[in-house]
Amino acid sequence: MRLALFALSTILATQPLLAQTKQEDPDAKAARVEAQMTDDERFSLLSGIMPIPFPGSPVTVPAGVPVTAGYVPGIDRLGIAPQLATDASLGVTNPGQLRKGDVATAMPSGQSLASSFDPAMAERVGTTVGAEARAKGFNILLGGGMNLSRDPRNGRNFEYLGEDPLLAGTLVGHAIRGTQSQGVVSTIKHFAMNAQETLRFTANSIIAESPLRESELLGFQIGIEVGQPGSVMCAYNLVNGAKSCGNDHLLNTVLKRDWRYKGWVMSDWGAVNDASYFMAGLDQQEGSQLDQQIWFGKPLRDLVASGAVPRARVSDAVRRMLRSFYAVGITGPYQPKPIDYPAHAAVALDAARGGIVLLKNDGVLPLAATARNILIVGGNADFGVLSGAGSSQVTPSNGTPRIIENGGEGLMALFNRQLYMPSSPLKALRTALPNANIEYVSDYTPEIAAAQAAKADMVIIFGTKWQTETLDAGSLSLPQGQDDLIAQVAAANPRTVVVLETGNPVDMPWLDKAAAVVEAWYPGQEGGTAIADVLTGKVNPSGRLPVSFPRSLDQYPRKDLPGLGLPDKTPIEVRYDEGADIGYRAYAKSGDKPLFPFGFGLSYTRFGHSALRVTPGATVKLNFTVRNDGDREGADVPQVYLVSRNGAKLQRLVGFQKLVLKPGESRAVTLTVDNRLLADWKDGGWSIAGGSYGFALGKDAETLDAASVVKLPAKSWKD
Repeated sequence: MRLALFALSTILATQPLLAQTKQEDPDAKAARVEAQMTDDERFSLLSGIMPIPFPGSPVTVPAGVPVTAGYVPGIDRLGIAPQLATDASLGVTNPGQLRKGDVATAMPSGQSLASSFDPAMAERVGTTVGAEARAKGFNILLGGGMNLSRDPRNGRNFEYLGEDPLLAGTLVGHAIRGTQSQGVVSTIKHFAMNAQETLRFTANSIIAESPLRESELLGFQIGIEVGQPGSVMCAYNLVNGAKSCGNDHLLNTVLKRDWRYKGWVMSDWGAVNDASYFMAGLDQQEGSQLDQQIWFGKPLRDLVASGAVPRARVSDAVRRMLRSFYAVGITGPYQPKPIDYPAHAAVALDAARGGIVLLKNDGVLPLAATARNILIVGGNADFGVLSGAGSSQVTPSNGTPRIIENGGEGLMALFNRQLYMPSSPLKALRTALPNANIEYVSDYTPEIAAAQAAKADMVIIFGTKWQTETLDAGSLSLPQGQDDLIAQVAAANPRTVVVLETGNPVDMPWLDKAAAVVEAWYPGQEGGTAIADVLTGKVNPSGRLPVSFPRSLDQYPRKDLPGLGLPDKTPIEVRYDEGADIGYRAYAKSGDKPLFPFGFGLSYTRFGHSALRVTPGATVKLNFTVRNDGDREGADVPQVYLVSRNGAKLQRLVGFQKLVLKPGESRAVTLTVDNRLLADWKDGGWSIAGGSYGFALGKDAETLDAASVVKLPAKSWKD
């Protein structure tokens, strides 16, 4: 991938703190500065507000503080910068466009980024978003969303990075690394098991310790190891009976003791119910006016005064914040700087191209340059591409978005907007194919669309499904009769290409009738151009599915979405009895087949793999060669899975790499397997059972070569 140039004005400017050297250890510096603080100064850092002037807010936004997600005042006499936090992973947000005229580069969705299987791209995206955050004066990015996709109806899956802990953890770690390279603290979130939006404040995620460690927590652990995020954001839901933000086991035992995490834990906005959360491991109450009260104000002070909370615990929380700021180079407030939006848009375009997945192609793609009469149907393709909604939604830098409708009431009405980014696939296709006659018809009347489709040489129909924070999908169907529309159009013209813009897998009852299917996800502000580039062959598709596409909800352990339709704040239990067997792991265990497997994606060229060579040792080494057997340059994503252990069938992704190869080019690949992917969590640590282990190289979780079996010795260790 070619690196875009960033404006130098957005990159790291520093100011000295108390005349100390730049080389001072962040932990030592935090301890030294914290020791000089008064109690009032310490407590001032333990809670923050959402500086948005919404009706009913019990706080007054201080003068000069921009509208954003979070604000904590600084301490001038000690050179401690105010904390200015902004959402999120997909770009710097502007809630409700209340910062008039402020825009940002709108990146593709997390699901799209995960489809790239490209850590370098994740780091480029993280770097770009971090650079813009800093240039706007923000020093905390509330990014790093990576909850594993356990239910394909989850309204926030589009923000996240798929169903596998190695993939999600690796990509989120690199995105965080990129952000923090710009002097901006990144979070990783939502810790943990925030797997549905329905009743998210009262849903109790029930899961045994071993599968929890081997799935969701392993993904977080890898992400923290790779990215070293300055903060962990805890979730709204309960985990095994305790609220995530007051969960002693998750925060104190797992995060701070077992993983020896040095940063601070901040709450999600409105997630704190009691001052006791402080001793359970929560260091900071954010968005405090959304809670019943500022628990980390007077109630916590009273606990400290009574001796129920040691003063050392207050110092610990403050030092965790300071060391995270110092570790990324924050030594004072940032001043706004110019942003090179065209350069950043190039990153968004590359990311969108890399995330598009070709699911089916009966020879109609890429579009022939000789194509003459093409009909484009639906999806607002005459204007742009769909965006997911919620706190991650970005106001794009390339023009005014089209808002179809606002969603929800009160504060969330600022965020839950059905919005189209101004990047028209229709316009991009007309530019790419100047000699073709390309017409557009809306999806309002299927019969009219089908009648026009019958007269065209080819049809490209867009299927869209809007998803948002706070709201899960009720089914996997495309809404508003789109499945019927696609079926009628494809019946009228067998050369029909379906382009999906969705945040999750969807049903495809029309699949057999369509000549080609492309999953574009929510491709961001450059998405229309990226879609046209892939359809015309300017770009060879290289995306791979980061989630399994089911044939139906019957293949999931919870066909009925827990809590759907119940009144707000109804306590429910969500039992994750499947444990660590999420997605492709569950299919491997049951022998059932998905509609499209994890890791699947077609190309306009062909790739071959040599036999896999597995070398045991302190860590297992995997060696193989990839070659491009076709006549186009393209990118392959070879994947290696653990497929058996002592004769028992199982499946775990243990390695992957994205390779760009010219026609006829070969490249040798060496991967090292993380021992935790071979192990089980038992008796408080990791354990590899001695014996035979089978590894298979393949194109996806279903298309695998014969297994290579090696003997591994028994091994046990603690984190």
